[in-house]
Amino acid sequence: MNAGAFGLNLAVTAAVTLAVLLAAFAVGLRTGRHRGVDVAWGLAFTAVALTGYALSAGYGDPGRRLLATVLVAVWGLRLSAHLWWRARGEPEDPRYARMLARAPEGAARTRYALRTVYLLQAALVWFVSLPVQAAQYLPGPPGPVAWTGTALWAVGLSFETVGDRQLARFKADPANRGRIMDRGLWRWTRHPNYFGDACVWWGLFLLAADAAVGWAFVPSPLLMTYLLAFGSGKPMLERHLSARRPGWAEYAARTSGFLPLPPRRHPTPPTAPPARHHP
Repeated sequence: MNAGAFGLNLAVTAAVTLAVLLAAFAVGLRTGRHRGVDVAWGLAFTAVALTGYALSAGYGDPGRRLLATVLVAVWGLRLSAHLWWRARGEPEDPRYARMLARAPEGAARTRYALRTVYLLQAALVWFVSLPVQAAQYLPGPPGPVAWTGTALWAVGLSFETVGDRQLARFKADPANRGRIMDRGLWRWTRHPNYFGDACVWWGLFLLAADAAVGWAFVPSPLLMTYLLAFGSGKPMLERHLSARRPGWAEYAARTSGFLPLPPRRHPTPPTAPPARHHP
């Protein structure tokens, strides 16, 4: 790996990531809704991959560069399109509404949104994408580890895509209003999309793990997995669902929280009293 070229790449991709999230911030200010940052998340990863592909020409193996770029772009554009479609005409995401309610109204809240929503996500995009950026600068063609990563990426994308489609069909049926989705992949894990996301990023990490230098970037998928399973992903969403969906405690007792596993036949009842449900 050419250290000088890779260092320049890191600086340019940081600027590109910041530009995408600042553009999303401008849209959020204009619309009064910050849920659009979720759409920008996938677009920012795609922009980083395309930038790395352009800058790594003449340094990395052409096949590996193209593979890494295509995998990120397919994942990122599908995710952004899905989130954009789901958010059309919807009010502010409850997660961001609760987060921004901590700050006083006016300019202070605007600065708080910029720091805690947009700049933080820009930093996460850049850090999580480091294995992809490194893979684009590796001189050798993809080997068995990289192709294993591609297979793991495909598993992850399938979980995300199928899980999202199953949930969309479930919500489209008026008979399911207020019910818990516990069919298909959702019978095996409460969060097939989060599990799939983790698989995608471990797979992309393996594109760089063909070379010893690639293992220096293992903190990136570790951080992504932590955020999905223990940070701002699963726990935050489940706090919202447990307070508003009757039957959530029973569903959570029989269904794996992250890894796909067979449903428990004799689930352990929740130790805490169920949350009050709002009409």
